[in-house]
This record gives sequence, structure tokens and C-alpha cells, in this order.
Amino acid sequence: MAFDRETVLNWPIPAARQVYTPRDTMLYALGIGMGDDPCDEAELSFVQERGLRAFPAMAVVLAHPGFWMREEKAGIDWTKVLHAEQSVRLMRPLPAAATVVSTSRVVEIVDKGEGRGALVRQEREVRLEENGELLAVVDMLAFCRGDGGCGGPAIRSRELESVPDRAPDIVSRLATLPQSALIYRLSGDYNPLHSDPLVARRAGFERPILQGLCTLGIALRSALGQARAYDTDLVREIDVRFVAPVYPGETIRTQIWDEGRTLRFRAYADERDTLVLDKGRIVLGEKPGH
Repeated sequence: MAFDRETVLNWPIPAARQVYTPRDTMLYALGIGMGDDPCDEAELSFVQERGLRAFPAMAVVLAHPGFWMREEKAGIDWTKVLHAEQSVRLMRPLPAAATVVSTSRVVEIVDKGEGRGALVRQEREVRLEENGELLAVVDMLAFCRGDGGCGGPAIRSRELESVPDRAPDIVSRLATLPQSALIYRLSGDYNPLHSDPLVARRAGFERPILQGLCTLGIALRSALGQARAYDTDLVREIDVRFVAPVYPGETIRTQIWDEGRTLRFRAYADERDTLVLDKGRIVLGEKPGH
């Protein structure tokens, strides 16, 4: 049965607060595989305290309000919810440590029709607690497969752009570890789908799957490392569509198109040649002083 559209559209998503430390920043970077070459100075700047930098994709885990769609009064069949797309806008580079607060709201519901599900887009603003400075706007699209027929528009206000119809400029392969999902979950995603074999099998997977946001972090690591020598301070916007899961231990093959101020990408689980991320985009700004 479909949820009540007005109830979900006006759902009071709780505000959140997080104190994150250099340890949390390093743990996030380790979760997306940084430091696999312990002599790579560029990657070491994300995983050890000397000159520590926060990787831009860490914005997705900061001051997260939790999985409110699981609340019974929301009326959503949460067991059939998939993470469909993710977008991030960064106002400036993330601090390596800070206290942040967030406010979230549902901004759009698209009804795909009875038996076809609904799309719910929510937006989270992440700010510094000390002065209210806006650091990032995190936009997440959920595909509620069991909730079509809720009413409202059938067309989205914004669609992600496809990658170019030509050979990529760069192809990068990064291996994940069998324990990658167990490391990444320590940054805040405790969904047992990524850690409990029984839960994973009940969901139709042969074993626990990698978090989609971890796969995104790894693809961004490839794109920014290969195309911009980890000049992550340039990152202003990130978009991606999640297509299929990765199993921990698989290699992620990322295709990258360099368009100057924009990097486009998609990624595959290399061993299965299965598309896992699509319509990826990184928008770059200018260096300070330019």
C-alpha cells in the first residue's frame, strides 16, 4: 500500500549534531581504501595527522539524521527502499575536524505509478555549529519500490546527465578489501545488510554488500587522484546514480572523462563487468586567488 504523500512530504526529519575528530576523518579515508600504498604522499595526507585533509565525499556521512523512513508512522515499506542517487554541493573544503549540525527536509516526491514505486528526494544542510557557516548541501534520492500510487507528479524536477558517448580519457582500477564494508560502517552506516550474512541473504544477496556511498568514495578517489592529483580543494559538486551493488573484495573499475572544469565518471565491478555507478559528475571550482 502506498504511503500518504503529504505525511512524507512534511515528515519532521530530526536535526543532528556531530563532533568529528581527526581520527574520524582518517577512518573515513581508510574506509574508501586510502593508504593502500603507504608511500603515496598524496594519499597519506588523508590518513595521517601531518597536514591532514578531509576527503570531499566525507560530507555524505556528516551529521546524518538516521534512517527515518523506518518509522512506522511514515508508512513507507522500508524493506524495499533503495538508495538511487546522491548529490553533494560543497561551499568550501571540509575541515579536518569540527562540530557540525544539520537540518533535513523532504523536497520532492515523484509517483511512478501503482506497482512501480515512488521517488523521495531529501536534502540535508550541514553547518558549522560555532557560527552557522554552511559547509555542504547533501541531496539523496530514495527509490521506494513498494510505494507507487501515492499521488503527485510523475516527472522529476531534475535528471542527472549521461556520461559522454566516447571512449573514456582515463580508466582506473582500485581493489576493495574483503573487510571494506566493515571498515566503512564505522563512519556511521550500521545497516546490517553490509555486515550480517543472514540479513544479506534474506535481502537476496549471496553475502553482505559494500555500501553504495563507499563505492562512490572509491570512484571519486580514482577520478580525483588520476585526473587532478588529489587537488580536492577544487571540488564543488558531486552527482551519481547507483545501479548495482559491489561485493567487498571486488575491484572497482572507474571510467573517467576529463572536460576541464567537469569530470564525468561511471564504475564497474571489474570481475563481473557489471555497471555499479552511472551518470557520475564532479564539478570543479577555481583555485583560491584566481
